[in-house]
Amino acid sequence: MILPREASVARDSDPAAIEPQVGLPAAIGDHPIFDTASFAGRLAAAATAAGDSRAQRAAIVHELAEARRSVLDAVAADFSTHPRAASISVRAYAALTDAIVRAVYSVVTDVLHPRANPTEAEHIAVMAVGGYGRAEMAPQSDVDLLFLTPWKVTAWAESVIESMLYILWDLRLKVGHSSRTVKDCLRLGREDYTIRTALLERRFIAGHQPLAAELRLKLRNELFKSTGAEFIEAKLTERAERHKRQGGQRYVLEPNVKEGKGGLRDLQTLYWIGKYIHGVRQSAELVDQGLLRREEYDNFAAAEDFLWAVRCHLHLITNRAQDQLTFDLQVEVARRMGYSDAGGRRAVEHFMQDYFRHATHVGELTRVFLTALEARHVKREAMLAGFLRRRRKTREGFRIERGRITIVDEKAFLKDKLNLLRLFEEGLRTGYLIHPDAMRIVTAHLDTIDDEMREDREATRIFLDLLLKHGNPERALRRMNELGVLSAFIPEFEPIVAMMQFNVYHHYTVDEHTIQTISTLAQIERKELIEELPLSSSILDAGVNRRVLYVALLLHDIGKGRPEDHSILGAQIARKVAPRLGLNAEECETVEWLVRYHLFMSDMAQKRDLSDPRTVRDFAKVVKTKKRLDLLTVLTVCDIRGVGPNTWNNWKAMLLRRLHADTSDALEAGLETLNMSKRQDESKRALRERLADWDTKDVRRETARHYDPYWQGLSTDTQVVFANLLKDIPDDAIRIDIKPDPDHDATRACFALGDHPGIFSRLAGALALVGANVVDARTYTSKDGYATAVFWVQDAEGHPYETDRLPRLRAMIEKTLKGEVVAREALKDRDKIKKRERQFQFPTHITFDNEGSEIYTIIEVDTRDRPGLLYDLTRTLAANNIYIASAVIATYGAQVVDSFYVKDMFGLKLHTRSKQEALERKLRTAITEGAERARGE
Repeated sequence: MILPREASVARDSDPAAIEPQVGLPAAIGDHPIFDTASFAGRLAAAATAAGDSRAQRAAIVHELAEARRSVLDAVAADFSTHPRAASISVRAYAALTDAIVRAVYSVVTDVLHPRANPTEAEHIAVMAVGGYGRAEMAPQSDVDLLFLTPWKVTAWAESVIESMLYILWDLRLKVGHSSRTVKDCLRLGREDYTIRTALLERRFIAGHQPLAAELRLKLRNELFKSTGAEFIEAKLTERAERHKRQGGQRYVLEPNVKEGKGGLRDLQTLYWIGKYIHGVRQSAELVDQGLLRREEYDNFAAAEDFLWAVRCHLHLITNRAQDQLTFDLQVEVARRMGYSDAGGRRAVEHFMQDYFRHATHVGELTRVFLTALEARHVKREAMLAGFLRRRRKTREGFRIERGRITIVDEKAFLKDKLNLLRLFEEGLRTGYLIHPDAMRIVTAHLDTIDDEMREDREATRIFLDLLLKHGNPERALRRMNELGVLSAFIPEFEPIVAMMQFNVYHHYTVDEHTIQTISTLAQIERKELIEELPLSSSILDAGVNRRVLYVALLLHDIGKGRPEDHSILGAQIARKVAPRLGLNAEECETVEWLVRYHLFMSDMAQKRDLSDPRTVRDFAKVVKTKKRLDLLTVLTVCDIRGVGPNTWNNWKAMLLRRLHADTSDALEAGLETLNMSKRQDESKRALRERLADWDTKDVRRETARHYDPYWQGLSTDTQVVFANLLKDIPDDAIRIDIKPDPDHDATRACFALGDHPGIFSRLAGALALVGANVVDARTYTSKDGYATAVFWVQDAEGHPYETDRLPRLRAMIEKTLKGEVVAREALKDRDKIKKRERQFQFPTHITFDNEGSEIYTIIEVDTRDRPGLLYDLTRTLAANNIYIASAVIATYGAQVVDSFYVKDMFGLKLHTRSKQEALERKLRTAITEGAERARGE
């Protein structure tokens, strides 16, 4: 934080004071605008020659605008040569603003409103406050000015202020201003902490310097001196509320560089408190005051420089005060900062990993700084809170200080390097948070965690106890990760620390996601999720190998960020790490298998038709044992829930429960029990029971009219709906039943109508028109020529449709099916990709699988999602005489995997390679053309 002293060289100012433009590159600092006397003379000459007051102002603005543009271009050009370091640029923007304000003040007071014999009341001091007062400005920062007067504003002062503001506004500067006396400043500063903070960062720019000196003296003696503790508390409360507004997470997908957790405002808060309490004028002085160590300040300066660079790029790209690092801007900022694709990862992912690591450093600095301040300044009542709670006795070498666990003797602590782990164990055992002083010691001695310690049996015992023994392992893991202990103890973990995955599906960085999954497992064990996760809860109650499960979760994504398949690479890494953590050979083999197949259950449940016996048979062949099935089920549930809020839903829960139950039965009774005829008989018997009030002849007709796949693919509830829709249906009728399906967390739409080619595509188009997201679909043709199609859909928020929206949904579908609305044309204006999501890149993969189903070819399309995609794909399949029996849709943020179970026009699988390649080309063309339309290209 580069802070000029309170007075800058200007009229009536201290000539020895430091200027923001000192040390600027010659291309910037040599511009004539920085010579105030000479440039102000030029403005005065232009104004004098202009005539009336309006023309004078226009002439002044013209000269200033040209000079400003020239300097802005020079600053931007210079910034492009050091795009990851903004300290010079930030200071240059402030220096330019200083030069403009001084020149404007000079020409206004000399030409527009001169004073012949000024009275004592006719003085004014123009002061910068807020970020401008710190001499830190991004390209589009506000210019906050305080016009300080001795007493009430005189007519002359009012004219000066008004003329200055008009000129600054004409320059398109965003000016925040206030006119106050010294007395006003003191009164308002007492009442409002925002005003007090702004006054803390005041800086004299131009005018009557003694006024600024008087304000400085009175603020220090009459306001700041005796209110340090209350200011600290106010700033910490403000910080907590700000973090809450910004999402409360350091790893927010689209962080706010200024206001977010680990952002610039956090660093500024440290400086504000340091200046308020100790009068520091530069952040480096926090080291002299003992609030930060030299290496901590180096981290402070590096994070500040990086964050300011990001903010400046955001302002330059958008040409406005944009502080939110949105997805679309992340890509461009990464490019401008010189990042490139490498190691199988995009440039933007490398950039965001650096961003989050700096944000983590800011969090560490904040903890250390605030604890040091608390020891000196926080009110006695707050300190008593720790004494009033019941204490657990600490083990030898540790003690409780101000409610946190710390180290008694640093030298004794460091004699045994295993103490670096015992500290975290003690924190979990006692329930106390770790004192930042202890954290400092740990981070300063990470190099003592060596191969010898990693192989030490007691060290691995302590680490596994952190995971297994205390009920809340996520607390220790998160702190160990932030301090670098986790990566030091398991070096293979280091590459995924703060690793961002550039998509809207993963809400957390890879390391935080890993900790979230472990947190979910601990919650299940604490019986906090029995209602939400009954299957996982029952599996844990029945007993599983907890060591295997926790270690597998810790390592399941450890292979990410490299070109190879992260499941395969992760399994190879697990093969090395698991034995080091003290697991026996059988446990190591199971951990390796779980990491290798940690996506397998989710993929089978979400991308395959579970009603097809081959799906369960293939899954069971890989899983082999009930023990592995149970472990994989719990790991899969924790993995999905750890992706982010709202990722887990009833639909996914239902799919996983069904796959677990069917596989469990198959493993216990034998795979030969998975046959079509058995399921068909059971389904028909269940339907007869539900249609007990029907005439026997009608029941017989209903059970005889459908082919075998119908009886496997639908629940009895859905079959009852179709039975009623088909009963006495006329040839040209379209019958629809739309109802919420809470068990599936979706709305179920059933259609019965005369069969004809392309019916699936027409239905998909109708649903796309009303903004419905299809999550699953089945379509069957009866022996007497009727199509029975069922779609499970959700609204744009991923929820079932509200009941009052169903009539509109039904009406639009009916219009489309009757031909009153042509889906292809109507979708052109609706099939759009949001601007902020356009930078996501998902290469299209299309596969043909003839082994995953007895009677169908499975076409899997993995690509970028958009509203009209399913319609485009199904229309292409229909145009090529491909019959679609079912579609399984798995959505991962902006990515989607659509799996179609299909036959050709002769009822056969697509076996020939040439037919597959021709169809793939046409599907890719449909995807490409649709994507161009969605982007508005």
